[in-house]
Amino acid sequence: MTTATLDKRPPLAPLPWGRWSLRSGALIYLGSMLIIPLLVILHDDLRAGLGEFWHAVTLPIAWHALLLTLWTSALMAAINAVMGTLTAYVLVRYDFPGKPLLNAVVDLPLAIPTLVTGVMLVVLFGPQQALGAWLSQRLGINIIFAPPGIILALLFITFPFVVRAIQPVLQDLDREPEAAAATLGAGGWTTFRRVILPALSVPILSGTLLSFARGIGEFGAIVIVAGNIPFQTQTAAVYVLGEIESSDQLGASAMSVVLLAIAFGLIVLVGLLQRRSARRTS
Repeated sequence: MTTATLDKRPPLAPLPWGRWSLRSGALIYLGSMLIIPLLVILHDDLRAGLGEFWHAVTLPIAWHALLLTLWTSALMAAINAVMGTLTAYVLVRYDFPGKPLLNAVVDLPLAIPTLVTGVMLVVLFGPQQALGAWLSQRLGINIIFAPPGIILALLFITFPFVVRAIQPVLQDLDREPEAAAATLGAGGWTTFRRVILPALSVPILSGTLLSFARGIGEFGAIVIVAGNIPFQTQTAAVYVLGEIESSDQLGASAMSVVLLAIAFGLIVLVGLLQRRSARRTS
């Protein structure tokens, strides 16, 4: 058999069992690791009825913990939207000494335990520390065991979400409209506001929503910097721990389902935004 004859042979068809085995393996893993635990906690929460679920969520202590979680996470997300956008712009558009190191530091909060984040903030802003004591005595601002500590912890943990959502889009952004705007006399701020920022609207919103979803479920850093003070610094995740310790499984499950529903809704919204943006660009 000649080489020409070998080249003319049709390529072997892929084995169907290989494709189905890959799909089955992925679906089984997804179901066992994610879907089944979610269904179990949902069933455990609703077995007493919707009335008991609503009562457990609307208890004054639970409602305060949920509201504290939502407004601190929302404020954190708004700050991250601004500072994450500026950081991504600097990392993409400017060259300076130490840029690779700074780019690596952005991902550091994703690699270290959140408990370490809480300890770092206590060491920096604790009432016995120089900076914490100065802020408390001179400005009347308490960081540790107060909502500002919660916001700082969430800012540190979720900062990479906005930066990494914007950075690749900004790197691939066409520079010709910016050059055209500069030719027409537009300044740097005008060009950024009217040319660059609209192109980054979807990644900014996506990163902001992801950071918000991550913030509402944070526990490790919050329990260190804020403690577990009901009606003051007790967030929803810390409230769940308190209910488990007091053997109130229904209360813990009810708050867990609320947090899961909020996070799932935000993630679905991010997916819709990204798909719509992909259709527009294509």
